[in-house]
Amino acid sequence: MGSHTSTAGTGMGNDSVVRDSMQIHFPQREWLIRCALVLVCTGFWHSQLNYLSFPLLTFAWLIDGGWRRFDKAIRLPLVQAMFLLCALLLIGLSWSEPVPDGRMKWLKYFVLLIFIPFYLLLNKQRLPWALGGLAVGYASILALGVYQWLAVGGQGIPLLGMSYLSFSAMLGVGVVVAVSFACMSQSLKLQLCLGIAALLLLLVQFHQNARALLLATLISVTLLIFLRYKMAIKRMLGIVLFLTVTMTIFAWSSPVFEDRLMLLRNDIALLQQGDYNSSLGYRLAMWDVGVHAILNRPLTGYGTGMPAHYFDQIIVTYRDGLYRDLPKFQKTSHFHNDWVEIGVHIGVPGMLALLFLFWGWYQLFKTNQLVFLGVGLLSYLFLSGLTDTFLIFSRTPILLLIITATAIDWRQRRNIIG
Repeated sequence: MGSHTSTAGTGMGNDSVVRDSMQIHFPQREWLIRCALVLVCTGFWHSQLNYLSFPLLTFAWLIDGGWRRFDKAIRLPLVQAMFLLCALLLIGLSWSEPVPDGRMKWLKYFVLLIFIPFYLLLNKQRLPWALGGLAVGYASILALGVYQWLAVGGQGIPLLGMSYLSFSAMLGVGVVVAVSFACMSQSLKLQLCLGIAALLLLLVQFHQNARALLLATLISVTLLIFLRYKMAIKRMLGIVLFLTVTMTIFAWSSPVFEDRLMLLRNDIALLQQGDYNSSLGYRLAMWDVGVHAILNRPLTGYGTGMPAHYFDQIIVTYRDGLYRDLPKFQKTSHFHNDWVEIGVHIGVPGMLALLFLFWGWYQLFKTNQLVFLGVGLLSYLFLSGLTDTFLIFSRTPILLLIITATAIDWRQRRNIIG
């Protein structure tokens, strides 16, 4: 282990020397790279800005000599899994049929690859810029969302085209990150500050309609607490009791939460009558059709880009047309489940590639001694992906990748210093 650490440290040290030299001789280039990092971290919240920031980031990576360090990224199982998933999606185009409405939602999986140039551009001098951009961007979006909730009485951020689902997702990520770092910290003051921040974010999330994302947040936090205090049962039970009381107060004080609970009861009542025209019923119908599709074509799926079209076609005859009217309730877009969605695209191989992605992501955290952050973020990603196609949410995967890259780079440099 000692020799491995020494080799890694030497490699990163040589890399830093080369890039420090480039910063001295090409200051304009360095400022362009830092601006690209900041623009990605602050601008990805507005989807239209990605058409500028992503190409700029890629250009910055190229002029920084990114290809010379590409081997550093490709050795990571996470990056290997990204390439495998994207390659399977491209191959899946060969047996998909032309889709009348031309949906290209599957291309959002390729956004995962933005991790590569972002991660490889980070160094000691640039990391503060990326972290600063991330903090400013998150705080700005949080302020806009809180204003929309308190002053306007709405949800999400209409100004940015951000639905309540996307806003609740970013709140959940914030809660999990805060609790993860609180679990890693040995400072009681820092733990307290992070705990308060997590509770405040949870309070806002309780006033958003996304009940499944809220549940994913609460389960992920509970898992982190168990992992942190599994050897101190009394302390763990005390924290869980405190959280239970606090969440009960949050739920009791939130009319939105009460409305969603009432809707859940109505959804269950409709299901008992055989009516699937509800949020819960629609998802159950989607999953039923999706699993049926995967079982029919487990090795290939129905081809990249086909899930929504397949659903609209098959429900006319499937189960004697039980679900045929669902597109009138909600226009078909995806299967509301990461695993079912990718399975209908490219079958079991795609689902295994997705499993490889989760494993590689966790290994990256584990290797860099960030187990709490890895468990927190990946459990949240997994649980959220059970009720929605979380991996192709326009903003959340980018947020998770930026957090991953900056956290890993910060930990690696801290280990070298230590």
